[in-house]
Amino acid sequence: MVLGTTSGAGKSWLTTALCRYYARQGLKVAPFKAQNMSNNARVVPGPGNVMGEIGSAQYFQALAARAVPEVRMNPLLLKPEADTHSQVVLMGQVSAELTALPWRSRSEKVWPQIAAALDALRAENDVVVIEGAGSPAEINLHASDIVNLRVARHANARCLLVTDIDRGGAFAHLYGTWALLPEDERALISGFVLNKFRGDAALLAPAPQMLEELTGVPTVATIPMWWQHGLPEEDGVFDDRSVVAGAIHTTVAVIAYPRISNLDEFQPVKNIPGVRLLWARSPADLAGLQASDWVVLPGSKATASDLAWLRAQGLDSAIAAHAAQGGAVLGVCGGLQMLGEALIDPEGIDGNGPGLGLLPLVTLFESTKTVRHTQARFGELTAGPWAKLSGVQVSGYEIHHGQTAQHPAMAAAGDVARVVLPGLAWQNVRGNVLGLYLHGLFEDPAALQALFGSTRGAPVRTLDNVFDGLADALEKHFAPGVLSSLIQP
Repeated sequence: MVLGTTSGAGKSWLTTALCRYYARQGLKVAPFKAQNMSNNARVVPGPGNVMGEIGSAQYFQALAARAVPEVRMNPLLLKPEADTHSQVVLMGQVSAELTALPWRSRSEKVWPQIAAALDALRAENDVVVIEGAGSPAEINLHASDIVNLRVARHANARCLLVTDIDRGGAFAHLYGTWALLPEDERALISGFVLNKFRGDAALLAPAPQMLEELTGVPTVATIPMWWQHGLPEEDGVFDDRSVVAGAIHTTVAVIAYPRISNLDEFQPVKNIPGVRLLWARSPADLAGLQASDWVVLPGSKATASDLAWLRAQGLDSAIAAHAAQGGAVLGVCGGLQMLGEALIDPEGIDGNGPGLGLLPLVTLFESTKTVRHTQARFGELTAGPWAKLSGVQVSGYEIHHGQTAQHPAMAAAGDVARVVLPGLAWQNVRGNVLGLYLHGLFEDPAALQALFGSTRGAPVRTLDNVFDGLADALEKHFAPGVLSSLIQP
């Protein structure tokens, strides 16, 4: 099990790397995280082969493990809809009952299914790599814990405790976390990991030795800072300090509204040489864009609220100005809904409001949630930045409450959106604005080749390359014998 001293310490990264490392040893491996809080979700099979949702981190960890992602790998997913409210997804399905319960009241209700999912994965695999959440030493949450050391105790897991040394105070974080744990839980900590280190590791001495004298726990790895490992971030936008390979030929500006969802699907764009991925939060971020650059409105867990935020920042005018000069604009899922004329919400799912008016569409929110894998072939796209997708077959996934269609009054007036994927994607007449419900367009090799490969010719790292790079880093930076000792009977 991988625990962390804080959120962002590197738990997801290390768990993913361990999944690939052990899979490369010829072992059958599965990831597990009892409870994840994230608006980055993927569509995977659940009981009875009904499609459900899990956190994106566990989806990528399953791919790293060379396993088929499924809902048991993340039995409980919390999707924040506001600062004090989350939608609860249990075993892949939205639970209105659990969503309505106070947070502390959920634990005992969901623990049996969490434990059953973990036990089943343990029975079916040689190795299960478990990821914790936040810190295991939050003493106000310990009594209702269902994701950290309660899971470790249930599985008698050997635990690594990872800390972000770049933040400062790493040894205090490690010692303080260990010291706040009950004695029986301290005994489960097998090693400390220093992550994101910059400099000469020899200068750390004698701190690791002193820490081991205090705790009995060795520091088993010091992993250097690595900006461009290529793995999507789980909970936040990608680091702006990463270096773009080669001369920049295209800037892709993604609007980073507060309830942005599924942002991990843009990581492949960041991996393309010559492409700069920019997170835009104000009109100033879009001011220097050329007509050849893109503005992307990504998915949102609260479309009407994020659209109101976008207007409050003045980004609506900046996006309209970019579109007016012929610049490429792409809306994905919630972003597609924002590009239309209106949001209509009779069920109280998301909220009503006027759209940006860049596509003559209207979205009606329904209580039933669409959750599915989708394969489709683009029809003919008119001349414009998206024309390269004409005839391209793509695969991805859908997670949305809204259903979008042509605005009838606008159609009667002659303003008709071009349907380029029936029920999934529409384009304006000019050709520069495209909206689609399909998540994962930039993870599809055929779409990437069409949009970038045919003219640039630069190789794009695949996810498999990324996973192998993570495993290589473990082999290089972990003390000899540690990784094999963690899975000994």
